[in-house]
Amino acid sequence: MTNRPLGHSGISIPPLMLGSNVFGWTADETASFAVLDAFVAEGFTAIDTADVYSRWVPGNDSESERIIGRWMQARGNRDRVVIATKVGSDMGQGRRDLRASWIVQAVEGSLKRLQIDVIDLYQTHWPDPATPEEETLSAYDALLKAGKVRAIGCSNYDATLLGNALELSDAKGLPRYQTLQNEYNLLNRSAYEGAVQDMVVANGMGAIPYYSLASGFLTGKYRTEADFGLSARGAGMSRFLNPRGLKILTAMDAVAARTGAAHAEIALAWIIAQPGITAPIASATSVKQLESLARGARLVLSAQDLAELTGAGA
Repeated sequence: MTNRPLGHSGISIPPLMLGSNVFGWTADETASFAVLDAFVAEGFTAIDTADVYSRWVPGNDSESERIIGRWMQARGNRDRVVIATKVGSDMGQGRRDLRASWIVQAVEGSLKRLQIDVIDLYQTHWPDPATPEEETLSAYDALLKAGKVRAIGCSNYDATLLGNALELSDAKGLPRYQTLQNEYNLLNRSAYEGAVQDMVVANGMGAIPYYSLASGFLTGKYRTEADFGLSARGAGMSRFLNPRGLKILTAMDAVAARTGAAHAEIALAWIIAQPGITAPIASATSVKQLESLARGARLVLSAQDLAELTGAGA
């Protein structure tokens, strides 16, 4: 595998980021440690989390960051991994929050939970319409200068927000977002393709999309309503089980027949082949799942495969 840059941050990673929203939720600490161990054993380095993961679970107090922190301490491998986390989600204050006062407080919480001195990539999780972008970027500027953060990125930004942020950075001499984390997969393409993707490529940013497997639909195991009981997320598959979703699965079936690859592997390989992509984010709750993700990151699809997949979901 060839490393890809996280924008102009000076940080490069293999083309897969491990999503950790499942840690402390559908993967307990033992399972999370096993997945993390397998991830680095496969040669990958970048782990994506957020301060809010997974506070939707009763009694869960930002357990994802805590588990990753305990794992790094147990393995003594901080210098061999790239840690990306996020700020801005509602952590109990009742709003999405990118005020400078909150960022200063939130970064200390993440550093403490992760048991590290510096966050490699600190990302705006969601836009905060109530806070000027200049205030947010100025707060990040202070963190960068203090050595608490190595680079910054944004998530869930549309073309207008991203363009305004980049222009503001240039006009005010503030740090630039180096990465963009939007939803992107074979099914859901509108949050990245088009103006956003053009902006990412033109500015040398690195896209690290989430929901790479469309919440599991692109694994191919949900074909009828009878399959919804296969997992806790099955009930949510009804929104994908339509003619377009089935057409994409049919195209994936054809590529699987030619390549011998699993559907999840094909879904990841398709994303990795798209312009502007540094690494898709995908999560795993078992070593077996992680091994499949690793194969997907190494899979190179033919021009025919890519065209067939792209056309199916157009």
